Amino acid sequence: PSYVSPKATLGRDVYIGTFCHIGDGVVLEDGVKVFPGCMIGDGVRIGKGTVLNSGVKVYHNSVIGAGCVLHSGVVIGADGFGFTVDEDGQSVKMPQVGNVVLEDHVEVGANTTIDRATLGSTIIRTGVKLDNLIQVGHNAEIGAHTVIAAQTGIAGSSKVGAHCLIGGQVGIAGHLVIGDRVRIAAQSGIANNIPEGTTIQGSPAIPIGEFKRSYVGFRRLPDLARRLDRLEKGPDTE
Repeated sequence: PSYVSPKATLGRDVYIGTFCHIGDGVVLEDGVKVFPGCMIGDGVRIGKGTVLNSGVKVYHNSVIGAGCVLHSGVVIGADGFGFTVDEDGQSVKMPQVGNVVLEDHVEVGANTTIDRATLGSTIIRTGVKLDNLIQVGHNAEIGAHTVIAAQTGIAGSSKVGAHCLIGGQVGIAGHLVIGDRVRIAAQSGIANNIPEGTTIQGSPAIPIGEFKRSYVGFRRLPDLARRLDRLEKGPDTE
């Protein structure tokens, strides 16, 4: 059995699988599919034709657009990672009272997590595609049609532009601005704002041309060290 609040509103052709919870004030528009084991908190709105695969959790007041796909284990709207330190040096939780907004045609891979904003909204724009095991921090924004590979982390309040391509295991620090059409190679570490149209690699990330030249130099270091050692010892040591 599933629980559907009498205060929820369901459109036509909505499917709800077994062991689901649909909270107060939820709106499921026409054609929404909620597969077994999903939890949809109070006040959530989900647009036409969106699919929630088994085990998705959508916290209260989140907004999900039309034509979205959320894969198993996705969590939308958990508290952002926000703490302050009191006079005794103890970490004190800051209330996270914002929400998450997914616009239309967003796809979110398995076990990806998108945190609610402290205030305002964490926003995933139209057409964004997120792979598995991605973390999106509170108040972050991802621009339209950006594609992000697995195990990437985006810290709080960073803004990623539209039509970006981000490889796997990229780390983006907080409060940064990544321009439109930026390409970031896998395992890069982003600590500064990135201008639009840039391709970067490395940790800390630098323009990819500079990275390749640096890598060539890096591979030559053992040989250069041997040559320097011979020079320091002099020709009579051979």
